[in-house]
Amino acid sequence: MTRRFTASLAIAFLGLLILFDSATADLNPYKAPPLLALGSGAAASGGFCGAMPE
Repeated sequence: MTRRFTASLAIAFLGLLILFDSATADLNPYKAPPLLALGSGAAASGGFCGAMPE
């Protein structure tokens, strides 16, 4: 296989993955979490492994 064929195959796979994801996902930008929540009041979810237990 040549590099051009392998690169084309990888780009085609990524394109198909994006199309599959957009076709199966319920896209609603108003329900999406904020990209950066600096000062928004939204609390972080999940944990931090380096945090000391309370």
